[in-house]
Formats: sequence, structure tokens, C-alpha cells
Amino acid sequence: MPQADAQPLKPEPEPQAQDVTMSDTPSPVQGSNDKVNLEDLFDDEDSDPEFPSSVPQINSEEEPSQTEPIKITPRSSFSDPEIIRAFYQRLFPFRYLFQWLNHSAAPSNDFAHREFAFTLPNDAYLRYQSFTTADLLRKQCIQMLPTRFEIGPVYSSNPRERKTLRKASAFRPVSKELVFDIDMTDYDDVRTCCTGASICHKCWSFITMAIKVVDVALREDFGFKHILWVYSGRRGAHAWVCDKRARLLDDSRRRAIAGYLELLKGGDQGGKKVNIRRPLHPHLDRSLEILKRHFQTSILIEQDPWGAEDKYAHLLQLLPDPTLRAALQKKWDSSPSRASTAKWADIDALAKTGALSKSSRDLLEAKQDIVLEYTYPRLDAEVSKKLNHLLKSPFVVHPGTGRVCVPIDTRKVEEFDPLGVPTVTQLLTEIDEWEGEEGKDGGKKLQDWEKTNLKPYVEFFRTFVAGLLKEEKGGVKREREDGGDAMEF
Repeated sequence: MPQADAQPLKPEPEPQAQDVTMSDTPSPVQGSNDKVNLEDLFDDEDSDPEFPSSVPQINSEEEPSQTEPIKITPRSSFSDPEIIRAFYQRLFPFRYLFQWLNHSAAPSNDFAHREFAFTLPNDAYLRYQSFTTADLLRKQCIQMLPTRFEIGPVYSSNPRERKTLRKASAFRPVSKELVFDIDMTDYDDVRTCCTGASICHKCWSFITMAIKVVDVALREDFGFKHILWVYSGRRGAHAWVCDKRARLLDDSRRRAIAGYLELLKGGDQGGKKVNIRRPLHPHLDRSLEILKRHFQTSILIEQDPWGAEDKYAHLLQLLPDPTLRAALQKKWDSSPSRASTAKWADIDALAKTGALSKSSRDLLEAKQDIVLEYTYPRLDAEVSKKLNHLLKSPFVVHPGTGRVCVPIDTRKVEEFDPLGVPTVTQLLTEIDEWEGEEGKDGGKKLQDWEKTNLKPYVEFFRTFVAGLLKEEKGGVKREREDGGDAMEF
């Protein structure tokens, strides 16, 4: 992967969640004193492209492309209203998002009772939004122009009607994908190329390693099949485990899976973060095999974590043998700028000369712990433990970078380039500059996203959703034949 200089980006402030509805918050396209009811935003007719009613409908997914190009200048902001509106009108794959969350070829409460939360341009945060169709979701996005929206659980009742229920217990989360969040800032104590919100190709390797380890564990150890990885738009990645039995997990089981994948302890105190029993659990043994391939290049060469004099003190602290530590300290003090690859080789070289008071087995285990400390996934476990946690939707635009939160194909995870993901302004320009032919001689009319570099990501998502729906259909059939739930966890 080509190297690139770190791109410092100012992190955006996280909005504070508010329990408000559409009627509580001014619309960005109306006067600040106007009240907006959800029903007023939409037509009476349901024009959902997937499930049209018996009356003639206009398919919003196939409406004519915008004829007037968006005037994009070097001063255009990713969050300009006309940019965001054009993105929702022309590029966002609402149809496939609906299919993904609905799990069926017929409308269901899996979508209708799903919570959506919107971050508006004025930083208002609208929770408990819900929609029966993709078209209604699309219309609200075009009307309200959220800078992003998040997806929450499916509730026992319609989230918008929760305040009308007589008993609070009648409104509870009943299902949601098992989700994971990996953020680059959690690697700041081991990456040397960037800090904070900045990323480059070198430190993105930490995310690549994490995806490899977590994905194989979820598949091989828990038997999950439908795992969608999504780029966060700036410095991380999210995993959505979409299998039915994953969606039905309660909080205790979600905590158990998160705990199974959690390894590093100790925070930022600088002490030993890996304390594991031997023999190694099969998951850790497999993880080491995956990670040690990256350790030599991604850590020792590209990060050079112990190249500076003030850095190798931590490495010495992680070695349990006092005789070996003293010998290494003396060697490195005489050549403090010695590269990390050389320092790592010095450990075995000096051990072989007899500078070892403990067993070679102790040294091997210590080195394994060091590899894990510098490479093992650092998950935000709290995201995974709660059924009612919200997570940013795939395909929204990151307001800080303008990049679209696209899916990551794990079969090509090492080829994924976060700095090459298209921005919203780039995509809108590609639509207007497209010179192909469509609809000629009765041919298929292209969607606008098909004219841009967003196409491979939408097609990957479409294929993923098709596989999920196929299994859901088979699962329902088996349940009917068996007379029960055949997918119990």
C-alpha cells in the first residue's frame, strides 16, 4: 500500500442526544418558530419503490436525474445544504438500506419499529424517528438535511408513538445487530505516525489487523455469517453482525461476546496491558498467527515504536528477566537511536549469549504478550454491550472529511484505502461529468450512483443484503416446518 503523509483533521464535536420529535425542533428549511409534524412532511400515498400500493405510484428511486449540476467550488463545504440535499436525492442507496434493515420481501416491523436518530445542521439531535418505508426515510432526509443519521434497535412499539403508551414497559428494544466499533484514537499510545483524528496509510494497518482478527473470531468461534464492515468516514471502522440470532441477543450475551474479544487492560498508565493464561486460548493462538505477520512490517518498520530513547523503556518494562533487561539497557543506552527492528532482534541475540536468568519459555511468552499489546484489536466494548446503542448508518457522509461511510470487503481488506474513499463533492462532480449513454434502444436507465466511484461499494452492499435476505427467507421456512425458532443462540 502506498504511503501517505498524515492528514490532520479537526475532530467534530459529538452532539448531545435529546429525546425530541420532529414537532419539537425547527426545520432548517422553515422559519425558526414554525412547528413541523412528521405527517406534514410526506405525501399521503406510500410511494415506496420496493412495495408499491395498488394505486399508480411514482418510483422515487427511478425519478429523473437532477438536470442542473451542483455548482461545486473549492470553497464548497461537505455540509453545505445544497450538497447534502443532492447527496440524498441522487446517491444514497435508500432502497438497499431498507432491505437490509427490513429482513423481508414484505414490509415488517423490523423496519417500521426501528429507531433512527438525526443530527441536523444546527446540531439538534432528533431521536426516536421511525418510518414504514424507504421512501418516507428518504423524504425526511431531503427535507431535514441531516449531516448524518444513526441506527438504533427495533422496538416493541413504534418509537414515535412511545409517549402514547400507558405503560413504559410496553416500549422496549427487542432486536438489533450486534455491533463493534474500532477507533484509531485508541491506538495513540502505540502509533507514532499520527495522533488524534489524523490518520495515514501506516496507522490504518491497525484497523486492518483488527478487522482480520475480529471477523474470523465472529465467524469461526460464534458461527456468524452476515458481518458487514463499514468505514467510519475518518479514522475507524464499524462491524454490523446481521444474523438473526445475533440480532436477538440480550445484553448479557452481548457483554459476553464483547468480553471474549477484549484483551488489553490497564488504560494509559504505561504498565503491562496483556495478562493471559497459558496455554493460550485457541482464539488468541489463532490471533497471534494472524498478527505476527504484520508485526515485523506494520509495527517494527513502519511505526518504529522504540526508536527513540524515551520509548524503549516501556519495552524493557515488559520483559520479565532482570538479567536480560540490564544487558539490553546497557546496549541501547550506548546506541539510543537504534531502530526498533534491531532492538527486537537484540532480545533473542543477547538471550542466546547467556544473558538470561529465567527460562526461554518465559521470554517467548513475554514476546507474545508484546506482539499482542501492539497489534491486538482495541474495541470500544461499551458499543457492543447494549441492545439500545445507536451506531452511524452506512453510506452517510462524514461531516469532517466529506468521505462516504462505505462498506469494506474483508476479502480485500488489505487493499482498502481510507484516504481514497470518495467524498460527496467528488461524487456529485462525477455525476455531472459523466459522458456515458443510458436508456439507448430500450436499455436500462442508470441510477446516479452507477455513474460514480460509489458504484462498487453500493454493489457490494446490494450483494451482502441479497445474501442476508436469502437466509432470512430460508430461516422462516425452517421455523414453520419445525414449529419453532430454529435459530436460537
